[in-house]
Amino acid sequence: MGTPLPTEESGESGNRVRAAKAVAPFLALGLFDLLLLMGWGVDPLWGFAILPPILFISVLAWIGFKSGFITDHNDHGD
Repeated sequence: MGTPLPTEESGESGNRVRAAKAVAPFLALGLFDLLLLMGWGVDPLWGFAILPPILFISVLAWIGFKSGFITDHNDHGD
């Protein structure tokens, strides 16, 4: 049924893969939005205005998942 998600014991590369899998849908959605705007004929300058925040937030999310910050702080007040 597919490969299991890497665990903590799989090391740093496993965390990178898990982070990439978590961030990929959001990055793809942002890039699709950018392509949709360009397809509508919006001024290409808007592409340069929209792309940096999409990439910045994606990189921040990737760092958060890779470092374990996201999974370490999900206690939900228990």
